[in-house]
Parts: sequence; C-alpha cells; structure tokens
Amino acid sequence: MGGVSESLYPITYRFRSPDGGLKVFHVELERPDLNLHEKEPPLDLPVWTELGHEQCPNCPLSTKQHSRCPIAVNLVGVVEAFNDVFSYDESDVEVTTETRKFSTRTKNTNAVGSLIGIYMVTSGCPIMDRLRPMVLTHLPFATTEESVYRSISMYLMAQYFRQKNGLPPDWDLKEFAAFYEEVNTVNQAFIKRLTSFVERGTSLNAVVLLNCFATATRRVVNSERFKEIERMFGAHLAAPSGE
Repeated sequence: MGGVSESLYPITYRFRSPDGGLKVFHVELERPDLNLHEKEPPLDLPVWTELGHEQCPNCPLSTKQHSRCPIAVNLVGVVEAFNDVFSYDESDVEVTTETRKFSTRTKNTNAVGSLIGIYMVTSGCPIMDRLRPMVLTHLPFATTEESVYRSISMYLMAQYFRQKNGLPPDWDLKEFAAFYEEVNTVNQAFIKRLTSFVERGTSLNAVVLLNCFATATRRVVNSERFKEIERMFGAHLAAPSGE
C-alpha cells in the first residue's frame, strides 16, 4: 500500500464484476483539509451538472459565480461508469487506503454509495463540507449503527473545536437533527438531479441509500437505540472507586 504521502491522502476503489470486468477509481484528498484534489474536468459536462439544474433549495452558491454543482462535476465519472450496471447485482469490491485494505462481495448500490459519499463531502459543497472530517476514518460498507456512531462522534468533536475557537458549542445535540436535515435536503435534491439522466439507477439508488443513512442518523438522538448506545459507556458513568 506504500508509504504515507505528506500532501495527499489516497483512497482506491476496485469493482470486479462476476464476468471479470474491472472498474477502478482513485480518489486523492489534499492534506490537511481533506478536500478533493482537483483534476481537469471533462470539456463536455452533461446538463445535470449545471448548478441551476434541480439546485438544492438550501444551496448557498449563486449561479452567477458558479456555473456547475461542485459535487456533480466530480461524480460524472462514477455515474457514467455505472450507468449500464444493475443496482442489485453484486461485485467483489476492494477499498485501499494508505493504512488498510477492505474487501467484500456486495451489491453495487452499497459499494457505489460508499464511494459517492466521499465525493459528496470533499467536493466543496458548503453544506456537505461539514461531514468531511468523517473521511479521515472512512469506513467502507458501514452499517447504519457504525454510521450513526461515527457521525455523532464527529459532531461532538466539532463542538469541542467550536468552543476552542470562541464559538458556541452544542453539547446537548439540540442542533444535530437540524444539521442532518440539511444533509437530507441535499441528498433529495441530488436524487432529482440524477433522475432524468441515469438509465439503470445504480448511482441514483446509491444516493437514495446514503439518504436513508442520513435519515436514520437524524432520528437516532433521544431514540431507544440511542439509550442502548449509552449503556456501552457504563464505565464512564460509574462513580470512581472509593467514593
């Protein structure tokens, strides 16, 4: 897997279909911000990449300054690569980072969703950028439980840094649901963006799956599942011995 780069954080996805076909995606993230390393976009970008096409209702970008949606531009290659692939067919998928390798056989929707998730939070979308710290601990093929745990952990660390920088923190998670509602809004608008241009729906269904994860995460606070997670922290809640 090579040594650690001082400037780039690489993630590689390899999809091998049962018939032996291979699709490879190399993602390079710039340190320390983990924003996507920019490459020259295709000259003939499709219509669905235009910022004004099904623009997210909460998008703070102006079509006067930005002609294209930054996420859409970076997803053209992925969407086109899977346009002729069925969502629920399976592939052998291998994900390599600079320190680990993950491999499994899974439905294309699950694996493509994992890949798309990286692009969505590292492409420069002002809303999705807030999820970018999770890429540092990127976990391919994550379960809903794992995604929820990592999301809340990231959110609480963000509150620590907000407090450290003189900003009001949200230690009670009062704004957590609203934060993920913003993410849901982006996901739903992106689904509309793709709907008219994707034939077999692997990428489309992958975004739908991502939105399901976001919805589950938004609803977990104060749920019974959240109380179950709290029980795992019993050792932190017990009174120190001798008291």
